[in-house]
Amino acid sequence: MQAALQRVGARAVTVLRDALYPVTCLMCDARVEEEGALCPACWADTPFLSGACCELCGTNLPGEDDGGMWCDDCLTLGRPWDEGHAAMAYAGTGRRLVLSFKHGDRTELATGAARWIHRRARDILTDRTLLVPVPVHRWRLLRRRYNQAALLAKALALRTGGPCDVMALTRHRQTLSQDHRSVPDRFANIADAISVTPGADIAGRHVAVVDDVMTSGATLAACADALRQAGAARISVLILARVAKDR
Repeated sequence: MQAALQRVGARAVTVLRDALYPVTCLMCDARVEEEGALCPACWADTPFLSGACCELCGTNLPGEDDGGMWCDDCLTLGRPWDEGHAAMAYAGTGRRLVLSFKHGDRTELATGAARWIHRRARDILTDRTLLVPVPVHRWRLLRRRYNQAALLAKALALRTGGPCDVMALTRHRQTLSQDHRSVPDRFANIADAISVTPGADIAGRHVAVVDDVMTSGATLAACADALRQAGAARISVLILARVAKDR
């Protein structure tokens, strides 16, 4: 009898909580059943990536998913990492989500974003994979108050059960914004700006570099180059949203 009364009481508390603090969609006020979920309308407008995708940057490709497929950008530029996955394209609600997360103080979006990245990349992630966020310069961190890539890496580590080192990489030179720059200018802008932090345990490990968005891949390449020089055995990149050229 006591156990039954406890269950009834717990149910009443849940009903009252949901009435006072309803669970809503991450991107609008629509009611949803699960914390950190999207409503059907926002889900339909979010371009999640699936099917045939580039194995280095995650962008969608035409045709069937036969494995071993690279996009034109990755064939042209080459990538200093071994594989890459992106959860969504940088368009529609995907773009709104990234901008809200990066510039709108919506730090709670990290939980849902990490779930989508993990779903896309769980075949390469283990509890031994070291998750490392793309670093921001200390002055930018002071202005923004948080590094969205670090929040993603921490939330992702809760899902993999593996290690996360938010200080493994250091951006020791303040760089200009990459927005509206050509691909060569992006690579030049970030050159020699990122290094492995002294004391970071990198040698011989599978390291996954985590970031919110990839455009040219210049920043991720700088991270991967530094990790390779420090002895990383395998490097993956995990991205929330991939900016892709119109095809």
